Amino acid sequence: MASSSTSSSIHKTSFKYDVFLSFRGEDTRTNFVDHLYHALKLENIETYKDDKNLEKGKKISKELIQAIEESRFHVVVFSKNYASSSWCLHELVKIMECQETPTDHNVYPIFYHVEPTHVRKQSGEFGKSFAKHENDEVAKKWKEALIEATSLSGRELRTTADGHEAEFIKLVVKDISSKLPTVYADGNLIGMRARINVVVSSLRTFPDEVCMIGLTGMGGVGKTTLARAVFDHICKEFEGSSFVENVRESSNSLLLGLKSLQQQVLRDVLNRQDIIVNGVFDGKTMMKKHMPSRKVLLVLDDVDHIDQLKALAGEPSWFMKGSRIIITTRDKQVLVAHKVNSIHDVSLLTDEEAICLLRRCAFGTEIPSPGYKELSEKVVSYAAGLPLTITILGSSLCDAKEDVWIDTLQELEKIPLDGTLQRLELSYKGLDTNCQEICLDVACILKGWEKDEAIRALESCGFHAIRGLNVLEKKSLITTRDGCLEMHDHLQEMGRYIVRRLHLEEPNKHSRLWINKEIKDILGSDHGTHEAIRCVEMIGLEINPEIVMKGLGHMKQLRFLHVYTYYSNTDWKSDEVCPYFPDALRWLSWERYPFRSLPKSFQANNLVELQMRYSKIVELWEDKDRKVLHKLRFLDLDNSKLKNLDLDQDYHCCIRLLLLLKITIAGFEVNTAGAKLTLLMFLILLSEDDKERIVMT
Repeated sequence: MASSSTSSSIHKTSFKYDVFLSFRGEDTRTNFVDHLYHALKLENIETYKDDKNLEKGKKISKELIQAIEESRFHVVVFSKNYASSSWCLHELVKIMECQETPTDHNVYPIFYHVEPTHVRKQSGEFGKSFAKHENDEVAKKWKEALIEATSLSGRELRTTADGHEAEFIKLVVKDISSKLPTVYADGNLIGMRARINVVVSSLRTFPDEVCMIGLTGMGGVGKTTLARAVFDHICKEFEGSSFVENVRESSNSLLLGLKSLQQQVLRDVLNRQDIIVNGVFDGKTMMKKHMPSRKVLLVLDDVDHIDQLKALAGEPSWFMKGSRIIITTRDKQVLVAHKVNSIHDVSLLTDEEAICLLRRCAFGTEIPSPGYKELSEKVVSYAAGLPLTITILGSSLCDAKEDVWIDTLQELEKIPLDGTLQRLELSYKGLDTNCQEICLDVACILKGWEKDEAIRALESCGFHAIRGLNVLEKKSLITTRDGCLEMHDHLQEMGRYIVRRLHLEEPNKHSRLWINKEIKDILGSDHGTHEAIRCVEMIGLEINPEIVMKGLGHMKQLRFLHVYTYYSNTDWKSDEVCPYFPDALRWLSWERYPFRSLPKSFQANNLVELQMRYSKIVELWEDKDRKVLHKLRFLDLDNSKLKNLDLDQDYHCCIRLLLLLKITIAGFEVNTAGAKLTLLMFLILLSEDDKERIVMT
């Protein structure tokens, strides 16, 4: 799934603040320091600035002392009147004391309209300010702190950027940002810094050229994780950036395809959300035209065909010199064919790294609980150095007792050396039934869905979705990125295999269907019932709606149906086709539904959510039939041909809802005349082009 070009790195470790600003308020608070503070915040650098403007007494406050101790970087802005404030000098002494402790504190001096020599020797205008304190008992400590601070590396405004403050601030922020350790959103990354350095070093080998490099290796070895870490580490150096995830899966999707990925790259890099790509050739033309205008960082993740690279990074001439393209793939030959500058084999974890990762996942620390040292080493020996396998095993053993560890080891011993999916399945087996079913639904259908919509779909089918998804996340079986559900392709492969393995040659006996060819064959079969089928997703399947309706007649236990396909402009009439939906349906979404109404035979007494966007439906039920819809909670008829929804007539008992009913409409009116509303709330989502009228009489 596409990702935002915004960096997801977070500059923090055990420190509360990245930067503490020490400054003389009357000199710099409302000008230079204010601008510096906001520049640091824009770079996601957590900065402490004392805005209270209180400099009372001889001692600094406990709050400031704590802030100094909890800050990694201390930026000291020396100005003409800095030394006139005993408050500032006390601050400086405390800051320099922190340098003597065995922590990772750093001091960065800035000389703002003062010379470093004057600060060091307390001479010039700076010396005049300091002279006020010559008789103070602590003056000696202050002098020592000034001398020590000025000996450290920093920047002087007078000799930098020709004295231009805006450019000077940019350089200061860049200095600080480059020295802050990058801690990524995934706190369990092990051995990543060395791998990042190798890749970054390779990228900088060709400073004045367009550089394309490849990261290759088997599934689960950490190619995407490394690419993401490098992206987060250097993306601020570029004028535009884009991280394109799951190229293989997205480019093969009938809904997305390569043109959507080209569109994503253009939107990310140019920061324009109005860009529309109508086809792959059109996308190539647009990229050739616009990409050379700025230096970009582009990551193409999980590429498996040369055509994908030709569409997304066809030639170096598409990009400005200095641009960088990182490609991850399992197929090294794709990189060779595209003539990338260099190829890096992503290495497996060393034994030491693997043990550290397992312990972090299982114990939350690299120090094992008493009695588990040997057990953790044995578990790691079966993971073959694959970070994904280690993460899944460790997460599944989190808070587990010793007998569970021993049982897991016994299971691992039975799995062949090449049985990666079987090792991953051990975590699945440890789930309760509710979580297992949710895991399979994500693997087969819900991967890439917005989490909120996935929760609705799962809950409509009777699952405890929020709890289940939380369990899966804790066990590292799924992740959430940009509000959408994600699952590693190895885990997705495992889940889909679990669904299919008992009847590999008989898809009509599978609980979930998502492969168009199999769905088409099953729908076209007139023989027998398909009682096992619970969920069907048809994306871009070209098939006559009449065949779909006839096939659904054999799926009596179908609870979930998601159809997204295109049809001709023909209006299909129910008397021609006899539409049919199983009464067991709980979640029904059919974009561009081709019929004028729902079939009269469909009682919908279990239906929780109904989506019919862009449909040709003109009335909900054939002949305005009245239905009892006790369970309906969500109704989405956006951009359909239905112009009037009379709840009293069309939904006789739908009005007895005890929860929120969400209705998304566009261009038609809702009439609740005579309806016996019980705790009913309407949430109307207005479209940009349409206004809705709600008639309440």
